[in-house]
Amino acid sequence: MNQTFTVSGMTCGHCEKSVTRAIRQVDPQAEVQIDRSRNLVEVRSQQPRETLAKAIAEEGYAVTA
Repeated sequence: MNQTFTVSGMTCGHCEKSVTRAIRQVDPQAEVQIDRSRNLVEVRSQQPRETLAKAIAEEGYAVTA
C-alpha cells in the first residue's frame, strides 16, 4: 500500500537517510522515496500508517500529515 507523509525538519541527505532507516526498521521491505524540497515521504509498505509515522517521529522529525 502506498502512503504519503508530510515530514518537516528534513534539511539534508543525512536527514533523508535517517527517515529511510527508521521506516526500514519497522519494515525492511519498504520502498521509500523522499522529496525533501516538498517535505514529502512516500512509502510503499504493508505496515499501518501509525506505525510508520511513529518511527519517523522517533527520529526527531514532525509528521504533519
